[in-house]
Amino acid sequence: MTAAPLPQSSTVLLLEFVNRLVQLFGDGMCAATRPLGFEILCYQFMQQAFVAGLCVGVVAPLVGSFLVHREMAFIGDTLAHTAFAGVAIGLFLGSAFEIGVSPYVTALVVAVLSALLIELIADYTDAYGDVSMAIVLSGGFALGTVVISLTDGGIAVGISQYLFGSLSTVTLENASVLLLLSALVVGVVGLTYKQLLFVTFDETAARVARVNVPLYNRLMVMLTALVVVAAMQIMGVILVAAMLVVPVAAAAQVARSFRESVLVAVVVGELAVLLGLAASYQYGVAAGGAIVLVAIGLYAVAVVGDRVAPRRSETATEATADGGDVRNAEGRP
Repeated sequence: MTAAPLPQSSTVLLLEFVNRLVQLFGDGMCAATRPLGFEILCYQFMQQAFVAGLCVGVVAPLVGSFLVHREMAFIGDTLAHTAFAGVAIGLFLGSAFEIGVSPYVTALVVAVLSALLIELIADYTDAYGDVSMAIVLSGGFALGTVVISLTDGGIAVGISQYLFGSLSTVTLENASVLLLLSALVVGVVGLTYKQLLFVTFDETAARVARVNVPLYNRLMVMLTALVVVAAMQIMGVILVAAMLVVPVAAAAQVARSFRESVLVAVVVGELAVLLGLAASYQYGVAAGGAIVLVAIGLYAVAVVGDRVAPRRSETATEATADGGDVRNAEGRP
């Protein structure tokens, strides 16, 4: 008599379903581009990298739009450095204690805890401005270097792929998890868009209107932590913060409202990812660096275009808030 197979958990079934979706999407990209002479999307590792990149191109500018307009662009860099400590802890647990935990899981845990710590320091101490971020950034990077030094140097080699990112490390499971995380981030932002917008542009008025400002502040930093860890695989720890800032800065040159700024930033982010990944594949350069350079190039084009083309914003003379769109006298969100 044989034992009946155990039923698969809903999580496993969901992951298998998303795996299949990623594979179908990859096959579709190959079928669409092969007749045009592009073979790049017919390789499985590039399909997975592009799926991961497309997700990063959406969620990073989406969350970054709120951060930049709240003058919190520095938090992306801070959480990236703490994620480095999380990666080091994950590699250390595997090397010293043979505990099979993914460095991305430990990076996510450390980044989320660090995001909450930033808020706690800002709320319950006399630290102001970006002091809390500076403290957590330096502490996270210091923790990472100490953990690395506890071993015989083995994990110092393995950690380089997390520092600079790599196309070859994006597995099917990684791409699927990233797709799920991206759906979660987009869903949360969509459900709380008006509250996040209110807190972003007028925190005092939001408090008067009885909006739970601390809750939405913590929600925003936790979403940032998710995006940082999600983007880390391709961008690398050192450059991941750029995708939170540069596309948004480019969009701010041409957009007339916050909503338009978000959409333009996502388009810029997607262009940067697609062109950067293609350049990385074609010339064998680092994917993260290529994506950031393309994004900066798009920012430069936006700046030049804003200076050369007539400014549509010259006719905008007052600030308005209508259905989530916020304009100022310069026509920028």
